[in-house]
Amino acid sequence: MGNAIAGLLDTRQSKPLKGGPTFSLRHRLHRLAWWFVWHGLGAWTPVAAHGWRRLLLRLFGARIDRTARIYPRVRVWYPPNLFMEAHSCLGRDVDCYCVDLIRLGEHAIVSQGARLCGATHDIDDPHFRLVARPIVVGRRAWIAAEAFVGPGVVVGDGAVLGARAVAFSDLEPMFVYAGNPARLLRERYPVE
Repeated sequence: MGNAIAGLLDTRQSKPLKGGPTFSLRHRLHRLAWWFVWHGLGAWTPVAAHGWRRLLLRLFGARIDRTARIYPRVRVWYPPNLFMEAHSCLGRDVDCYCVDLIRLGEHAIVSQGARLCGATHDIDDPHFRLVARPIVVGRRAWIAAEAFVGPGVVVGDGAVLGARAVAFSDLEPMFVYAGNPARLLRERYPVE
């Protein structure tokens, strides 16, 4: 059984519930090195140091446009799975659990304290298999403060997920959502 997620081991063989690893040694060492570099050189830097934080993320495999903004104390679990297009933004304290790809479209904003959670566990599998799915945040979409976006969610272009809302299913383009679970509130009418 092949797995598309980089470094993910078969739980039937690695037995993580009995202390075995979920990811390969190479993958774990990459994440460990990243953790030390980020916490030593990136997470605490001044707000204006977007270029420096972009550089650190790129050195570890992230694909980030030169105009993207990454604020202090952002947490990126595995940089090779982060893709940020022009003028996209990760606000302070955003948590990108990017076990699979997390992609931010042009001018997409993920506000402070939001969590993009690209993986969960199969609760019906006796081995509690890790299940990862990509997250796509469309162009000009906004994930507001402390909102949660689950694995496999596509946030459509121009969609808004309100503060502390929880999205486990796709958000249609140009609509506003809020609540837990997120529900559609109204259409969005941007002012040009």
